[in-house]
Amino acid sequence: MKQIVDPAKAVIGNVGGAVSETGELLKQSGPLTPGIGIASGVVALTLGILCFLGVLAFHFPQYLTTPELRHKYNPDIIRHIMFGALVIAGSISLLNVLFKRQRGLNGVAAALVLATLALGGSHVPVADFPDNTPYIGMDWFILDLLGSTVIFAAIEKLFPLYKGQLLFRKEWQTDMVHFAVNHFIVGLALLTVNFAIHRLFGWMANDAVHAAVQSIHFIPQLLLCILAADFVQYWTHRSYHEIPFLWRFHAVHHSAKTMDWLAGSRQHMFELIVTRVGVLGILYVLGFEKSVMDAYIVIVGFQAVFNHANVHLPWGPIKYFIVTPDFHHWHHSSDDVAIDKNYAAHYAFLDRIFGTAIKGQTGFPEKYGVQGDYMPDGFTKQFMFPFRKQK
Repeated sequence: MKQIVDPAKAVIGNVGGAVSETGELLKQSGPLTPGIGIASGVVALTLGILCFLGVLAFHFPQYLTTPELRHKYNPDIIRHIMFGALVIAGSISLLNVLFKRQRGLNGVAAALVLATLALGGSHVPVADFPDNTPYIGMDWFILDLLGSTVIFAAIEKLFPLYKGQLLFRKEWQTDMVHFAVNHFIVGLALLTVNFAIHRLFGWMANDAVHAAVQSIHFIPQLLLCILAADFVQYWTHRSYHEIPFLWRFHAVHHSAKTMDWLAGSRQHMFELIVTRVGVLGILYVLGFEKSVMDAYIVIVGFQAVFNHANVHLPWGPIKYFIVTPDFHHWHHSSDDVAIDKNYAAHYAFLDRIFGTAIKGQTGFPEKYGVQGDYMPDGFTKQFMFPFRKQK
């Protein structure tokens, strides 16, 4: 007797199979084999996810976008970028499905494109909305992921420190979750940081100090701003290494065994907030101009990613003054000579002044991570690690 197949169950089964296949594929690491639809499918899936998140942000901007960002970028430009991404993702996924290449992965990408279009695509109108609402930084995540991927992945391919290093190396999934979470909680983090700064440092603010600092010309004021921030960051960072309780949190950051632009995102939320309170607290007390603070935020954001990147350039004498990827990579090395060295984030001379610079070291590290390799993989396990009883 011929078995009657329920069309609804068949569709659900196919969808479930495609999602499961995609999930299993994203758990893997290693080189992307050309010609079978995986590399292009990953591009289509990534763009599909970002477009879907983008259309949600257009529908609910008061809850899903960052106030500091939404006043700076042009929505029309974002719409054009989204339209282009939808065309690319839709074309790639459709062609791969038609040619029977990684149908599960590309089918999910195509479904995300269709869902985005069903929700209005790049043409969703944005009405007036209140500013003072709780929010998550979905727009910050989308823009930073796109920008970081395009800029830093390209730099790593052009000027690699380790030429054979893979884009999808081991544990990339863990670092991507750290990247996403740290971007999505930007609203909560800023609220917490601002509250703590005013509570802890508000009594130290002085109008005369602010006026004196703001009377300095832009470039020297910016250099002073970076120096003040890095001085606090240096001692905060050093404390994370030398105080066992704090090391439990910082060990999460050091557990990355491969250094690239994404590895810098592996950071415990406790450390992220405490460090920002300390650094931004001193800048608040000194009262730098807004234009200087804006420039500093751009610089610290770039260096935080760049100094972890798989990049090597001929730095020349500048390496003795400014922190470069070469300098910071040694800080992450698990070699004995590198333990508790090279703490600075911006000015390399701080480590030389305080006696924590690696001296006479040539070449590059071969091993990264914490000595003993005791940190579990996975965002949730790493978040809980500092709170668990240490053996």
